Amino acid sequence: MRCWGNRDERITSGWRLLVLAAVLVSQPAQAGVGDPQLKTNHPWYPGELAMSTYPRLFATQAELYRRVTGQEVRTDEQKALASWLWRNTHYWHGEEGAEDLWGRGFQVGQDLRTREYWTGLFAHGFGLCGTTHSQWVAEMHALFGPGRGRGVGVEGHNSFEVFLTGGLYGEGKWALLDHDLSTVIFNPAGTALLSISEVQRDLKRLTDRTFLPERQNGWLVCGLHPGDGGVYGAFRVAEYLAGYAGPPPMVHLRRGETLRRYLEPGLEDGKTFVFWGRNYNTRGIPGPERSLTWVNQPEKMYRSRTGVPYREGQARYANAVYTYRPDFRGDYREGIVEESDSHVVFEFQSPYIIGTTPPDASAWGIYAPGGRNGLVLRGRADCPVSVSVDRGRTWKPCGPLRDRMDLTDPVKGHRQYWLKLGAGAPALRGSRLVITTVCQANSSVLPRLGEGGNRVEFQASGQAVVSAGPTLPQAQSHVVDGAFGTRTVTLELAAPRGTEATTIHAAAHVNSGNPPDPRIRYQIDYSLDSGRTWQPVVKDWTISRRGEDPPDFWSQSLCWGSLALPRPTRGPIRVRFSNNGGRIYARGELHLSYRVPTQDATKVTFAWTDDRGDRQDTHVFARGTDPTWQIPTGRNVRTHWVQYESLSDSGNNLGVQHRLLLRKRLAAVPPVFRRRCKWRHRSSPIRLPCIFLNRRHSGIG
Repeated sequence: MRCWGNRDERITSGWRLLVLAAVLVSQPAQAGVGDPQLKTNHPWYPGELAMSTYPRLFATQAELYRRVTGQEVRTDEQKALASWLWRNTHYWHGEEGAEDLWGRGFQVGQDLRTREYWTGLFAHGFGLCGTTHSQWVAEMHALFGPGRGRGVGVEGHNSFEVFLTGGLYGEGKWALLDHDLSTVIFNPAGTALLSISEVQRDLKRLTDRTFLPERQNGWLVCGLHPGDGGVYGAFRVAEYLAGYAGPPPMVHLRRGETLRRYLEPGLEDGKTFVFWGRNYNTRGIPGPERSLTWVNQPEKMYRSRTGVPYREGQARYANAVYTYRPDFRGDYREGIVEESDSHVVFEFQSPYIIGTTPPDASAWGIYAPGGRNGLVLRGRADCPVSVSVDRGRTWKPCGPLRDRMDLTDPVKGHRQYWLKLGAGAPALRGSRLVITTVCQANSSVLPRLGEGGNRVEFQASGQAVVSAGPTLPQAQSHVVDGAFGTRTVTLELAAPRGTEATTIHAAAHVNSGNPPDPRIRYQIDYSLDSGRTWQPVVKDWTISRRGEDPPDFWSQSLCWGSLALPRPTRGPIRVRFSNNGGRIYARGELHLSYRVPTQDATKVTFAWTDDRGDRQDTHVFARGTDPTWQIPTGRNVRTHWVQYESLSDSGNNLGVQHRLLLRKRLAAVPPVFRRRCKWRHRSSPIRLPCIFLNRRHSGIG
């Protein structure tokens, strides 16, 4: 290291140079930011920290319901209506792109719906009637308990019912709670919600907006279109346990990585459209959209008399752009799953889904070959490149690394991939590699700024997620006993890079039969000792049938659960799916939450427009600092994007948290004892203050 000062300043035996930053340079090889999240005080769209776990979501729903209706959320009915209000204003009807769940192509397999709750909410934010209501089953499961929500097949539509208890509902009965058509129906007295079978008995009057409108307690019948009520004339199929919940959404930012989330389509130039859903091309903007929805106009829903107004492009998708610059001099190992002298393998995982710019303007061009902008490499090196979307089981060669290399087609529609570079880290030091992955996201879960100033809250749990699934090929890479297509299967997974696993999240797609047999018991067990002993994650799971049933049933179901692990838990973890009824496991998945070894500081930037023009503001959140931030804003605020950046604590970017610590220590030294100079590491352009301390006063021998 070097020290800069006046030419006549000399270090003598009477002075001791105390360089407080010296001990701060050396850092572990693995670091980054685990699970950064934000929440603003926007009245409707505060951001992911308000909804990224069920406890947070239910608290947000209850507060929103209280603010809108003036009522506290206490009863089952109020909890259900609070959930329904929130979903109506955050999730819209649309056609999402499928995942290749069965490894046979995006449009092939026994079931193509996105049934996982958090994927539906964070990666899409839209879905058809059966899709949204299947996902909603998992929320009702968390809110009320097992079997309290079900999809229901009616006339040309998949509706939803919730099983309510207490008060006029007594020991329990089903109630219509249709998110997709924005419909609940009260009895003529306005004292209780009705089930679909009850509505059928007086269908014409009960679905008429003009029939005793006061009975609806502020919730318009058929809020999207007055003619929607006719679908309840049929009551045909019940889908029990039709959706599930995997791990809560977590982002892991590696050193050298940023995540910028755009709230509207178009990315930085306003004309690069990357998405994963049907291309409606409405108003010349490619991608999914919805014209009839309460999303982005939530204040109009309660006590509406005419229903949602029509506006093309009322709701559209958002984007999440990951830009990763690995530093092959040291800060790259937190991003890899393996390396040798001849190759490096990077991993990518996101709660959002990788999109594409389709090769044409057709409705389902996302599935056609020739997609672009989902995964792009920049840089140059003499090495081959290949990608895997089944956790290294198979690889697709992509040719030699070249600048602006587009690898979208192999990875689009997935939420994880591995990237193999056929050269060791020393050979890649001069490559200037940049990996850009563009995902689709739900704009309703992203933090927005409001008018007149904002309080922003930051939190990072220091965790990340590794997944064997959700696709069948991803899970098959981890099968150690049994097999899919049989009555039992066991998966094995370890947290990456020797890190500590914190939580198991497991789910299985079961061919459970028609009608579902409530006597069959389903189990999910785990083992920390290679299968010698087992403990339950889910014990004696059953498919409970309640109340009045339609004549037919979905012949499949989902079984899922999560469990916190004892500390410390490292190494392989096995999870076994089994049942006592001989039911076949069609698909399964295993996820582990794990601890990021070192939590770096996070630089957060908002970009928005208000009555003062285009504006940006930036704040750095470091450990031990205030987790809140005040952002002044004007009127007519429109949030454009919000960005996270992991601030490195070594090399060419000395971390801000260490600079804060250095300043704190310098401030504690009496001024009379110090003379200032400038210090920096040889490889760093950042100069920091250091001090000369008099030996007689410093206490240093």
